[in-house]
Amino acid sequence: MKKQKKLAGLEKRKSISGYIFIAPFILGFLLFMFKPLIDSLVMSFQNVELNGTIGSTRTFIGFENYRNALRVDPDFNRLLTEEFIRLVVYTLAIIVFSFFISLVLNQKFKGRSLVRAVFFLPVILSSGVILGLESNNQYMAAMKDTVETTVSGISVSAAVESILKTMDVGGAVFDKVFEVIDNIYDVAMASGMQIIIFLSGLQTISSSMYEAASIDGCTKWESLWKITFPMISSLFLVNWIYTIVDFCMRSDNQVIDKITTVMTSKLQYGPASAMSWLYFLFIIAFVGITSFFISKVVYYND
Repeated sequence: MKKQKKLAGLEKRKSISGYIFIAPFILGFLLFMFKPLIDSLVMSFQNVELNGTIGSTRTFIGFENYRNALRVDPDFNRLLTEEFIRLVVYTLAIIVFSFFISLVLNQKFKGRSLVRAVFFLPVILSSGVILGLESNNQYMAAMKDTVETTVSGISVSAAVESILKTMDVGGAVFDKVFEVIDNIYDVAMASGMQIIIFLSGLQTISSSMYEAASIDGCTKWESLWKITFPMISSLFLVNWIYTIVDFCMRSDNQVIDKITTVMTSKLQYGPASAMSWLYFLFIIAFVGITSFFISKVVYYND
């Protein structure tokens, strides 16, 4: 009985610590984001006409903005489909890349700290002013081109793709694979936080588990599937959700560009709000469905 009370008290303290940790975000959301969020939802059901003297005139039109976005606008559905395909492909590529790199960085070798620092740089380069410098810097652009091509200036992926097409091997899947390879710089830049999360999980796995498996005759490959994957399976779910949210905030997101154009250039706040909520609900549904299936194979070491 006493042990159960102690465990209950420990869980309660953990819960309080968790709420304290997320309190700044909750407070900031309620103060600065909740009202604009509700305003955009209301405007998605209205026709908003700007007026220089009284601000704006709003007329309730029901689901007309949503109908126009899905059935009248010539670009929204196409852009939504294209961005969804890019989302799936790049999310999978980032998860695989970051997991592989974290496995390498978790090994013991000379210069490990330096190599880790190199792969952690994207976390620094993907924020604030440095992000602007990276996206508008000619030197960084030249470095990106250098990474994606060989020293002779011939694209490796283009050469392999040409060979496969000559041999009648390939298709839509191969096109997406080669697209990811051609944009490996972007994949690496978006993998910094995922590498840190995976690496932190790998370091919590006791070496005694691998030693016991080795004594029983387990190979490295079997240890990967029987020990490593189950022990950090929950982190795949965390990184999956994080990567999807991060991808939707990319500066080259065509759906966001479309919404921004409708709102700022055409001053159509109602249709822009409807498109925003459609995109938001689409992403939430995708995250919910995929997280449900991923959680089925997550192992929690209770």
